Amino acid sequence: MKKSLVKYPFLTREVEIYEQENGHKIVLAHKEGDMVNVSSWVKTGSINENDKNNGISHFLEHLMFKGTHKHKAGEFDKILEARGAIVNAATWKDYTFYYVTLPKGDGDENFNLAIELHADMMTDPVIPDYEMGAPFDINDKTVTDKRERHVVIEEIRMRKDQPWTKVYNATNHAMYTSHPYKRDVIGTPEIISQVSQEEVMNYYRTFYSPKNVTTIVVGDFDSEKVLNKIVKEFNWGDRPQPPERNIKPDEPVSEQVYVENEANINSSFMMFGFLGALAKDLKNVIALEMLAIILGEGSSSRLFQNLIENQEEQIFNVIDAENYTFRDGCNFFVQANFNPEYREKAIELIKGEIDKVKENITERELNKAKKKVKSRFACEVETVSDIGESIGYYMTVCDDLALAEHYIPVCESITTEDLKEAAKKYLDLSHAVISVLRPQG
Repeated sequence: MKKSLVKYPFLTREVEIYEQENGHKIVLAHKEGDMVNVSSWVKTGSINENDKNNGISHFLEHLMFKGTHKHKAGEFDKILEARGAIVNAATWKDYTFYYVTLPKGDGDENFNLAIELHADMMTDPVIPDYEMGAPFDINDKTVTDKRERHVVIEEIRMRKDQPWTKVYNATNHAMYTSHPYKRDVIGTPEIISQVSQEEVMNYYRTFYSPKNVTTIVVGDFDSEKVLNKIVKEFNWGDRPQPPERNIKPDEPVSEQVYVENEANINSSFMMFGFLGALAKDLKNVIALEMLAIILGEGSSSRLFQNLIENQEEQIFNVIDAENYTFRDGCNFFVQANFNPEYREKAIELIKGEIDKVKENITERELNKAKKKVKSRFACEVETVSDIGESIGYYMTVCDDLALAEHYIPVCESITTEDLKEAAKKYLDLSHAVISVLRPQG
């Protein structure tokens, strides 16, 4: 078993990383206290989906809690929650992860039980038909089944009724030409209504391979005992290695794209979308985070001050900026809710603010953005759950936990010129996607 160490900021001990011969990685992070967090991060999400199975990663996440050969559906949650545990999971474009956070208990009783149950769920899900629900015609309104297939479909329908989701999906889809990131993680009712139990299990066996999984334990424990416990409980059998990834990052659109849709709403929604740096490009990722803060985070940001606070006409109701980080490239968004009568002016005003940030950034803005970025990073080690998520991100999305060690020094090194260069490189309006959702009619 290979072992490496990383000096993770703000933790009192080095983080231990172990890699078994089958590729399964185990990460042990020390944090004093009575709480522990156990999580497993799988390198699969919508990035491994296609037009026929879009949404299967998220559907599988739900179905993983439907029992194993040792435990019936519901037992996993019931046993752990009775001991004060928080049990949950999440699916995103690059990953799916499952976690348990709970008090260790006397003699680490709860802790050991959590590892056993978590490992059982990750390596031996049953996913029975009677829990999943039978495939059905999505247009058949007489079907009233309440099993998990229908739970997920209802979640999709509720989410897709939201204006922000509509404008985001339109922007996201237009930003990519061929990359799987263009699909919505949650999938469609049409696909989820038809996907079979066999397809779900084949997907599980293909991508829930030990080489794709990183198990992270955070808390105050004996590392050798915990390591041996995880190795023992995670029995992968003869699980095959996952297929090699052959997905290239997309280039930004060759010319500005404008998309317009309508919905039963009273005000308009708009999103500017740009493709940014790869997740492992730490300096440019941090630069984009800082640009999002300067442009659109909070009431002191440029977008709020210039387009809401100091505008004579009330054009914008809400406006902000965000940077989402993905393995194959960030998504930088400027998003707004605005008065439909001012569509053209709203677009031009946002363009103007984006252009200005390429030419002028003050030292005060830079220092404020640095302070916020460093504060966020420090907050990621406040609890065992936060630490588990942060380590999971670096191990799964960036393939390099050492980036966390370099985060603060790289952040400190960034200058106003670096920010302006990043803005010119990634916020080029000729490579922007602009999506508008307006009221019907």
